Amino acid sequence: MAQDEHRMVFDIRGRRRHVVKAVYAILAILMAASLFLVTGVFNPNTLFGGGSSGESAAKTFEKQAETIEAKLAKSPGDEALIANMTRARINAANSMISNGEGQSQDGVEEIKHQLALASEGWTDYLDAASEPSAGLAIQVAPALFQLAEISTSVEESLENVKAATEAEQVVADKRDDLNSWSTLAFYALFAQNYKLAEEAKEEAVKLAGTKFERESFENKYDEVEKNAKEFGKRLKLEKASKATQGGGGKESLENPIQGLGGATLGGG
Repeated sequence: MAQDEHRMVFDIRGRRRHVVKAVYAILAILMAASLFLVTGVFNPNTLFGGGSSGESAAKTFEKQAETIEAKLAKSPGDEALIANMTRARINAANSMISNGEGQSQDGVEEIKHQLALASEGWTDYLDAASEPSAGLAIQVAPALFQLAEISTSVEESLENVKAATEAEQVVADKRDDLNSWSTLAFYALFAQNYKLAEEAKEEAVKLAGTKFERESFENKYDEVEKNAKEFGKRLKLEKASKATQGGGGKESLENPIQGLGGATLGGG
């Protein structure tokens, strides 16, 4: 997202400005990573309240996506149409979350449905695009991470985190800034790709403008790594459980978030 789209409400000039921006970026991704293991997708409704406007917006985006899908039936493989459809599905899911629909199981399932459609759209987009757009990838990556949060198994969650990591790789390669590389490092940790995580960490450290930036990122990296390793343990536990039960059963781990003592979207 372009830098001029975000203006601070107070003026910080010089090197300190970059320090503050980097710290906020790192804190934001750490919060997402913590939510992944503890509380599920963040529900803005708890802060700002929900209303019919959120519900209406979600329906509007759904209809928008359906209209685009009808056009795609006549023009399959159209890169721009696929990208717009993917955005519409992500926007629909985000509107549902903002409206507090994640507080019910039915709402969680509908959010998951929209994000799954967005994931399919992203896959189709990658097949159609000669060069993936960082602008679309920067929307897709956190959406896929949200999908991982509400997956019904640890293995399903892992696959969605891997897809989020791949999308964030597009962002990092094209934007080449501290925020994108630090985000890639954190996603890669949860994807259990520690080699990529270390490579992204090295790039992020290089881009840290000050000692404070570097140390802040490294400290957060260590914290996220601990959570990612806990997630890896749960992945192994689920695999072992499925092997014991011959493919899974009632006692298999149903939800990686609940298994860590948290809850799904917006609820306890």
